[in-house]
Amino acid sequence: MEQEWTGRWNHAISFLQGVCKILVIGAGGLGCELLKDLALLGFKNIDVIDMDTIDISNLNRQFLFRAKDVGRAKAEVAAEFINKRVPGCNVTPHYDKIQNFDEAFYRKFHIVVCGLDSIVARRWINGMLIGLLNYEDGELDQSTVIPMIDGGTEGFKGNARVILPGLTACIECTLDLYPPQINFPLCTIAHTPRLPEHCIEYVRILLWPKENPFGGVVKRIIPAVASTNAVIAAACSTEVFKVATSCCLPLNNYMNFNDAEGIYTYTFEVQKKEHCLACSNIPQTLSFSENNKLQDIIDYLVESLAYQMKSPGITTSMNGKNKTLYMQTVKSIEEKTKENLKKTLKDLGLVDGQELYVADPTTPSSVSFKLNLGSSMEH
Repeated sequence: MEQEWTGRWNHAISFLQGVCKILVIGAGGLGCELLKDLALLGFKNIDVIDMDTIDISNLNRQFLFRAKDVGRAKAEVAAEFINKRVPGCNVTPHYDKIQNFDEAFYRKFHIVVCGLDSIVARRWINGMLIGLLNYEDGELDQSTVIPMIDGGTEGFKGNARVILPGLTACIECTLDLYPPQINFPLCTIAHTPRLPEHCIEYVRILLWPKENPFGGVVKRIIPAVASTNAVIAAACSTEVFKVATSCCLPLNNYMNFNDAEGIYTYTFEVQKKEHCLACSNIPQTLSFSENNKLQDIIDYLVESLAYQMKSPGITTSMNGKNKTLYMQTVKSIEEKTKENLKKTLKDLGLVDGQELYVADPTTPSSVSFKLNLGSSMEH
């Protein structure tokens, strides 16, 4: 029995050190801690993606960076540091956006680990991993599941979670747990400021780039402290080790951490959402009146806690041809379609049961909706 156990353990360690490919997304405060922990746990093949460069405000909590590194790509500097300090570890950097890599790239990895400060990026990679799943006669082919270990920190609070795409609750299932991002219209902060926040945003957006008074950095964030990053990275790295080696059951499936006043932590199981936008495979329905305007649908997709889209573009099929109703992300198309926002759904020729295809930066592929046209708007 002891020999059998030893053989299995040696096989698991051999897989961890030689075969297992880990992708770390984010090389900031949490990402630096994740890279260090994973390297010291024995993972040898690690890729890291980050689209940012190092600025001076990073140095107090992103410990792989030094003053001489300011201006360089975070991913490249972090990879150099780990490769130099941990013999045998091979960290490959990618100074790019996650959206610039295709399915073939992500399919190469056994586990994806996220140390992000962006909800949009989390949702995008969540959608990508769900898109890689294969189903046979309605049954999920579990060999296509790439586990995602997600960590998040803000101030003295943090969380870690284990997501098995198609099997457990995904990012979209718990989207309403994230607070909606607050943005102020530029016309308000420039011409009719009514709150202290408006004045701060006026300085941050309009004045600071022009005057650059201190040659430093101004950001609208609540940065995590180094100790919080260390705790959450340790929790995430432990879950990566569990998943890679099957040495014990992984977290099921969400852990919260708070050390603002003492230390408090608890775990609970987040349930899959029956009508999840990403993983339920159930068609989404949009219920509106034919007298509603296209702008009403756009506003709903952006403001709804269920969808929280950023800049949705809508297309449909009419008479066998694709028709773009509105698309904001391409300026030339936006100019041609913005008049549609003022038109009613009836004027646009949309009928009950029509399918709308919505593209948004929060997801790598379009989402299909079925239009339910009633006498009044019902969501």
